[in-house]
Amino acid sequence: MTMQEQGFANRLTEYGDREFALFLRRSFAKSMGFSDEALGKPIVGIVNTYSELNNCHRGFRELAEAVKRGVWQAGGLPLEFPVISLGEVFLSPSAMMMRNLMSMDVEVMLKAQPLDAVVLMGGCDKTLPALLMGACCAGIPAITLAAGPMLTGSDEGERLGACTDCRRYWARYRRSEIDRARIDEAESQLAPTQGTCGVMGTASTMACVIEALGMMLPSGAAIPAVHAERLRHGEASGKVAVDLAARRSAPSDILSSKSFENALRVLLAIGGSTNAIIHLTAIAGRLGIRLDLRTLDDLSESTPVLVDLKPTGDFYMEDFYRAGGLPVVLQELKPLLHLDAATVTGRTLGELLDTPYQFPAWQKVIHSAAEPLMPHGALVALYGNLAPDGAVLKRSAATPSLLNTTGRAVVFSSLADLSRRIDAPDLDVQPDDFLVLQNAGPVGGPGMPEAGYLPIPRKLTGVKDMVRISDARMSGTAFGTVVLHVSPEAAVGGPLGLVRSGDRIDLSVDQRRLTLLVDDRELERRRAEQPSAPPASTRGYEWLYRAHIQQAHLGADFDFLRHESLRDPGAP
Repeated sequence: MTMQEQGFANRLTEYGDREFALFLRRSFAKSMGFSDEALGKPIVGIVNTYSELNNCHRGFRELAEAVKRGVWQAGGLPLEFPVISLGEVFLSPSAMMMRNLMSMDVEVMLKAQPLDAVVLMGGCDKTLPALLMGACCAGIPAITLAAGPMLTGSDEGERLGACTDCRRYWARYRRSEIDRARIDEAESQLAPTQGTCGVMGTASTMACVIEALGMMLPSGAAIPAVHAERLRHGEASGKVAVDLAARRSAPSDILSSKSFENALRVLLAIGGSTNAIIHLTAIAGRLGIRLDLRTLDDLSESTPVLVDLKPTGDFYMEDFYRAGGLPVVLQELKPLLHLDAATVTGRTLGELLDTPYQFPAWQKVIHSAAEPLMPHGALVALYGNLAPDGAVLKRSAATPSLLNTTGRAVVFSSLADLSRRIDAPDLDVQPDDFLVLQNAGPVGGPGMPEAGYLPIPRKLTGVKDMVRISDARMSGTAFGTVVLHVSPEAAVGGPLGLVRSGDRIDLSVDQRRLTLLVDDRELERRRAEQPSAPPASTRGYEWLYRAHIQQAHLGADFDFLRHESLRDPGAP
């Protein structure tokens, strides 16, 4: 037996005798029934985030088998293993609180095991970023495989898709426009198949931006979860993983500042989720690349919105897939992209797009760059004395008349306070007021829950949108004039915590400004009267989280996991 440089000879346990370590490892590998021929192949790990508490990943058992077929066909040995799985709607206080923990699980498992490459299977909102964050730190060749979106359902002839229509129907129910029987009927139609939400929510957005980053095979973001093409895509991903192992091409060899600018362009063009900004910032930070909200804002002015999908448009992800998916969007954005950015295929983005191209004029889901849905990007960054480190607003989902306005603050000091008072008959609120939620950020939530989409108070009959401001996030499936990710958050002394009901706030999207119209002396007086923060947990993951979590503008990552001091790995 000779020592190998791949497969089971990778990352041997150190006993002082490497040949013995390999002998021992092969002995136990043979207990799984593998032949000498199989043990001699490069090992491709398959990170399978299947869980019965993650509805989005219900089809992963079959998808993993398709990946294995591809790995075997390309001459590799596929070995499947689990990591933490984050099912968004089943977790409390939020899946976001566990994202960094999942990324650490991924990093540790990839570093510890004898893997030559890995296929990262994820889908639900926080799983794709967590997988890629961990893989960037582990430094082994990796390719991402998304679950794919679910198909739509139907209610009285109207198409329904999770979870934009969940929110729309529930808002109608709160306004007494539909009765309990109707909302109960819709409940079983909103998520009728396996897969991620069928709109351009966070799951689909992250799949799209990861495809734009070059870490997923072309067209992989939009293929529906239940289509046979999703299985063929999984098989192809397995084949490419073996090739990545041969090339020893790690994520840091593919991802650069240019890759992330391309991803931001795509985020703006697809009308994607605000959550993607936090996740992209965290992924980049693991490689020593710092994304700045001002960069997003600069790109937004020159990037048109091309995709007409819910929550901001009319169509669903299955329509996006039929229209050609992300490759069509990339072709339309081609003059704005860094075409020399690398991809997992071994070809540059420009080479992938360098094919004869004719815009599919028969469809209405993807607009051409010549006739965009909107001339400017879907997302903007805001700054001011209320958000010194920035805030984010999705203007494509907002009511245009509310984008430049001044209003009176109606303040909720916590999620519990919001729940207790939002529907109180004596709540002092008018339609043109600004609803303000404090202490719902990374520390205050904790975990920065998707609570920024504050419900409209029941007493405001017929009102469908109001300006809402918070240090929380909102689901990518949500809509409205919602200012999010206010940084620094209230719980760490940010000025959002100084807002009082009755204060005036000026929102100017045109000037990218968010201003609390209270003089500095009064703010200092309030700051001096602020109660001290409650003691943090003294044990376990919650202690680690509270002690090391960073603010939203840094990706809400742990301070000990970011590597911003490193040189940009894509720089010359």
